[in-house]
Amino acid sequence: MRSDNVTKGVDRAPNRSLFAALGLTPEEQARPLVGVVCSKNEIVPGHMNLDKISEAVKAGVRMAGGTPIEFPAIAVCDGIAMGHIGMKYSLVTRDLIADSTECMAIAHQFDALVMIPNCDKNVPGLLMAAARINIPTIFVSGGPMLAGHLSNGKRTCLSDMFEAVGAYHAGTLDEDGVEEYIENACPSCGSCSGMYTANSMNCLTEAIGIGLRGNGTIPAPYSARIRLAKQAGMQVMELLKQNICPRDIMTAEAFHNAEIIDMALGCSTNTMLHLPAIAHECGIDIDLNMVNEANAKTPNLCHLAPAGPTFMEDLDRAGGVYAVMKELADAGLIRTDLITCTGKTVGENIANAKNLDPEIIRPIDNPYMATGGIAVLFGNLAPDGCVVKQSAVAPEMMRHSGPARVFNSEEEAIAVIYAGGIKPGDVVVIRYEGPKGGPGMREMLNPTSAICGMGLGESVALITDGRFSGATRGAAIGHVSPEAAAGGTIGLVEEGDIISIDIPAHTVHLEVSDDVLAERKAKLVMPEPKVKTGYLARYASLVTSADKGAVLKTL
Repeated sequence: MRSDNVTKGVDRAPNRSLFAALGLTPEEQARPLVGVVCSKNEIVPGHMNLDKISEAVKAGVRMAGGTPIEFPAIAVCDGIAMGHIGMKYSLVTRDLIADSTECMAIAHQFDALVMIPNCDKNVPGLLMAAARINIPTIFVSGGPMLAGHLSNGKRTCLSDMFEAVGAYHAGTLDEDGVEEYIENACPSCGSCSGMYTANSMNCLTEAIGIGLRGNGTIPAPYSARIRLAKQAGMQVMELLKQNICPRDIMTAEAFHNAEIIDMALGCSTNTMLHLPAIAHECGIDIDLNMVNEANAKTPNLCHLAPAGPTFMEDLDRAGGVYAVMKELADAGLIRTDLITCTGKTVGENIANAKNLDPEIIRPIDNPYMATGGIAVLFGNLAPDGCVVKQSAVAPEMMRHSGPARVFNSEEEAIAVIYAGGIKPGDVVVIRYEGPKGGPGMREMLNPTSAICGMGLGESVALITDGRFSGATRGAAIGHVSPEAAAGGTIGLVEEGDIISIDIPAHTVHLEVSDDVLAERKAKLVMPEPKVKTGYLARYASLVTSADKGAVLKTL
């Protein structure tokens, strides 16, 4: 065992004395040491319950003959960090999480790992760490939040909460109405209740085969989540016995499956950052052109919030991720011969899965859309691509042309939006918010929610080199690459320029001649970096483009 490096022989007597200081008996030290990476904290609603998950995992490990030892991973709540400087510190934690987990796992020579993530960058960060460390590993998340209920009977969620602010500024909702949303939008622990980034990544963890059935969908308050955690603790010991490691599971074919399932579920656009970053740690390249290939052949089967009025608890009740995978497998769209953390193949795992609600999970011959939930657009405005959650775009905005309204920060844009300065037909451009320019590639949930909340969601588009929350809906096009701070065309857009968007054709075009763009580029003076010290400055100097997953360069 790897742990023999710290527990066996006279030369390791000092090491054993420190294990004794931890209260571990010789019997415990002789068993496989399983690191339990728990992301519990008291600032993220999706993580407040993870101590319960950790205790269940440790019980499972002990039942199966291992010695569980817990250590932490950090997590940021994107909702609380939204709309201010704090959002610059969200994406950057993905690498901190991966790096720190790698350090802890190798420094202490664990034999296996159980990862307990839940929200936002915590999930991809731990997946990156799992690929990098590559010892037997299984994931069990904290689970999604339940949907809220308003007094009028309407079910609600966090994206409605953000749009309520826009409605208030538009004069269509008073302070009492805003307060009702505050009290009801987020009624329980868990990752916010729609198909936002956290739930998208937890579902894709299950889909790619490194989390057990129900990992992505069992609601956080349900006792089934505790049972799942115990099963994960027991199963990691089986993975150790069989020496099944993350890179045995997370193969190129498994990532292709994940892309297909992503399209069917209608996941967050942030998956287009995270899947390439995780694949990169496995030595696998994901090209954005491959995403459109997946999009073209995969029908969108689910319309969960913000795309539709249903929530993660509904998807769980309808059969969960496995039921979606069964629909796709029966149509020959995913590989079923791939090994998973169950020790069985995808096909064996989903053999008995059933679609229990054909409105929540549409059958393959009656989809919400004939193509997938996410599209990648290319054109002179984004030569290396940009992404849009097309399943959450109003039909009338699938094709749009309008004048650019140009802002060099989220704050500039939101002030004009709230002041009523954006008109139907406009294309809001927010730049210098990319991985390097932000730095940290902030989510633009506040501007998109304001646009929708003010009744402009069917007439105004927004384009940015930043990114979006999974809660964003509307014609919100992000991840523009190259970004403005890297010399991208988005930095050359001027007020009033016409921008043409054609989502079905996968194009986005700035209607300005190449000669004029060359003249503008020759005269362009780059703004001073927004941050010059600390971790963000170091991050900006190392981060790559969004189309590459915003991974850090290796020096």
